[in-house]
Amino acid sequence: MTQPKPDARALAVPSGRLTRLARFGALTSSVAGNMALAGARQVAQGKRPRAADLLLTPANARRVADQLAQMRGAAMKVGQLISMDAGDMLPPELAEIMARLRADAHHMPGGQLKKVLTEAWGADWLKRFDKFQVRPIAAASIGQVHRAHTKDGRDLAIKVQYPGVRRSIDSDVNNVAALMRLSGVMPRELDIAPMLEEAKRQLHEEADYEREGRYMGRFGALLAGAPDFVVPGLQPDLTTPDILAMDFVEGVPIEALADAPQAERDRVMALLIGLLFRELFEFRLMQTDPNFANYRYQPDTGRVVLLDFGASREFAPAMAEQFRALMAAGLSGERGAMRRAILDIGFFAEDTASHHQETMLAMFEMSMEPLRRPGAFDFADTDLALRMRDAGMALGADRDFWHIPPMDTLFIQRKFGGIYLLASRLRARVDLRAIIQRHL
Repeated sequence: MTQPKPDARALAVPSGRLTRLARFGALTSSVAGNMALAGARQVAQGKRPRAADLLLTPANARRVADQLAQMRGAAMKVGQLISMDAGDMLPPELAEIMARLRADAHHMPGGQLKKVLTEAWGADWLKRFDKFQVRPIAAASIGQVHRAHTKDGRDLAIKVQYPGVRRSIDSDVNNVAALMRLSGVMPRELDIAPMLEEAKRQLHEEADYEREGRYMGRFGALLAGAPDFVVPGLQPDLTTPDILAMDFVEGVPIEALADAPQAERDRVMALLIGLLFRELFEFRLMQTDPNFANYRYQPDTGRVVLLDFGASREFAPAMAEQFRALMAAGLSGERGAMRRAILDIGFFAEDTASHHQETMLAMFEMSMEPLRRPGAFDFADTDLALRMRDAGMALGADRDFWHIPPMDTLFIQRKFGGIYLLASRLRARVDLRAIIQRHL
């Protein structure tokens, strides 16, 4: 979860479905009006405007980002995921605007917060605490976190879900999808229904704080023998579907390591990359949200604090073995084995055009460069991310190739991408080949 910024405000969350629908309707009308006006200007100048170019303007991006940030809930969550996945593909000025969805989160005013807590804990809930900080210590898309001290001496972090989040998930996802359709970014013939249904299912799971508490407990048990990691302990007596109570754990943002000595940056990233492969191959349970705010660092102990397990996802043993085969083929450079593994996972199908298959194989080989290289890979001294972006944009622009792989693979890809971005941010140097070979 992101720390509240100086310009974050106490702003009531619109919780009614009709209210949220009206907000979306006004937003869509405003964006469409801007597109029509800009399009008319270009036509008058003898140009042939493209819908995507008309939508992706700073004015529209700012309007969308501001409205999603005010609405919070699933609408903001989907916007965050889009900005994270596509941010590097947008012009810098648009990427900066959309990045606000990951940096700025408004919080509930005191009256709305009190109502949520009263509905969950009863009218006398405050009697259980010596202190409950009304201003949150963190705020994000579907909830905000408060620090509290109980009468029996516990120092806790209390995550409180915004009202109306759960019942507005389906409509929010549909409305964001409609906005994407309006842009022309996705072809109308592409069937995104399975993706939308999966997004709704995932968000419903993330909105169930009792479920998140169970996964937090599972990760705590799995990492009990890993002294370099800290997982907060669950407080079940105060946890409900809308409230998650856990131990308060000190730590600074993981990005603060950017100024740490090189050796410490390298050590921490090696830990997180090693954990990623353990999640995939050993636990078959992965926390799939790559938001940097889900990791914190303790300068005094050197430990990494793991937070937010709402996006935890389990994988079948067959999926882990398919990825193991893919990694092994990638390291060996056996192109036939790579094609077989990519096909088994579902990144393309048997009837995919041969030139598209070759493009996917080339992109995978490109992604394996850091693992094939002996010794430490320097994340600060590579243009791999830019080359991958350019290849992905070229493939995405080819309307003859629109293939949605299995949802599990998309979540795994997102986690790999997030860890890569964090390693780049910290300018780490890590021997990736040595880490992956332990699991092959």
